[in-house]
Amino acid sequence: MSACIEVNGLTKAFHGRTVVDGLSFQVQTGEVFGLLGHNGAGKSTTIDLLLGLKKADRGCGTIFGMEPGKNRKRVFERVGVQLQSSNYQNNIRVDEICEQKAALYENPADYHELLKFFSLEQFEKSQVNKLSGGERQRLSVALALINHPEIVFLDELTTGLDTAARRDVWKRLKELKEKGTTIFLTTHYMEEAESLCDRICLIKDGKKVIEGTVKEVIENSPYENLEEAYLWYMGEEVAQ
Repeated sequence: MSACIEVNGLTKAFHGRTVVDGLSFQVQTGEVFGLLGHNGAGKSTTIDLLLGLKKADRGCGTIFGMEPGKNRKRVFERVGVQLQSSNYQNNIRVDEICEQKAALYENPADYHELLKFFSLEQFEKSQVNKLSGGERQRLSVALALINHPEIVFLDELTTGLDTAARRDVWKRLKELKEKGTTIFLTTHYMEEAESLCDRICLIKDGKKVIEGTVKEVIENSPYENLEEAYLWYMGEEVAQ
């Protein structure tokens, strides 16, 4: 298995506050990699830097050996992105937003099939703002897959969803992994990381705390489950 994403010494500060601090890690082709940390830990900024949406102060990140900021078109032909800040124009229908996204690529996927895969086919003529939170999240993943990406970035995908909706999204992501898609996700849900991730990287205040499989991360702590281990790594007392 080879690395499709490499991050080396990535650093970014805003207004004198360092948000990402010398971060380094690799993502292997075909795996689900989770970047874990509290809100404000630097997870979303790391994705923005890695995709070239923001410029790093120091260090670099490459995707398929390319720096996205310098090879934007070549990289974005091969990756799909769902960001926390995904917004849709007022009154746009599901099929309209799918057609707009498909028009950006030479050989887009059949969005009808993607909507069916995510159990959204009945909403094709519905306005996006009428969908439930879980339905909008599934739509955001479907849109990220329209260009047949080899890697898909998912930023806090299931935040705000109820348990049933969250587990439904997990099921779809596991099916994507089985198809060979590399998945890079950020989350602060430990159950989500345990269910989906092959490897995880915990960060605190923009710095890497530990990287490895879920099992390795737990075994390197005094605890026997990821949630308690995570709190220990974050320097928080585990309630007894």
